[in-house]
Amino acid sequence: MHQPEHDLEIRLPGDPVAVARARSLVTSALGRGHPLHDDCALLISELATNAILHSRSGAGGTFTVRLRVSGSTTGAMVLVCVEDAGSDGPPCLCGADPDATSGRGLPILEALSHRWGYTRGDGTTTVWFELLMVTVPAGWAAERV
Repeated sequence: MHQPEHDLEIRLPGDPVAVARARSLVTSALGRGHPLHDDCALLISELATNAILHSRSGAGGTFTVRLRVSGSTTGAMVLVCVEDAGSDGPPCLCGADPDATSGRGLPILEALSHRWGYTRGDGTTTVWFELLMVTVPAGWAAERV
């Protein structure tokens, strides 16, 4: 059965309390029981935090979260975009020092997402990611061993 595609969007203040509101958008769209919920909630938290800490959104500005969900009983796709008020440099997939208390958000995004990227222009940065869920038939792996 095919479920209709739906989009959600919210503009949030560049304040740390907004991270929880961004996560609640994921719960509203997917529900806590959805197989992609936890990864999506973690990644949206990382991107919302980055928008607040590393862009002009955190200096009294705002950021926008867009979420698109589509899927069926055999698979689902979630696309999330976080648009902030821009920064002096692009997002950096830098390796964090083992003792550092930050710097792991984009490596986590790289590890968990199907694909991700960013665009910069008109004073904004948009970081996006896509999560995919694909269901394989029971016994599929055993048949190939």
